Amino acid sequence: MSKFNPFEFVQEVRQEVSKVTWPTWKEVWVTTLMVLIMVSLASMFFLMTDLALGHVVNMVLGLRR
Repeated sequence: MSKFNPFEFVQEVRQEVSKVTWPTWKEVWVTTLMVLIMVSLASMFFLMTDLALGHVVNMVLGLRR
């Protein structure tokens, strides 16, 4: 069983982090904007679906006033 060497571990982590391709700020902002747009569209879709299904259930059960 090999011994754990914290110094060697930190060196290996730094080597691996240096291999990472980090996104530019523009890519981060564009991706963030796209996520917010998709979340908004999905929430509107589920709101409309919920309202429509609620209306149908109320009509079927005769609970509509």
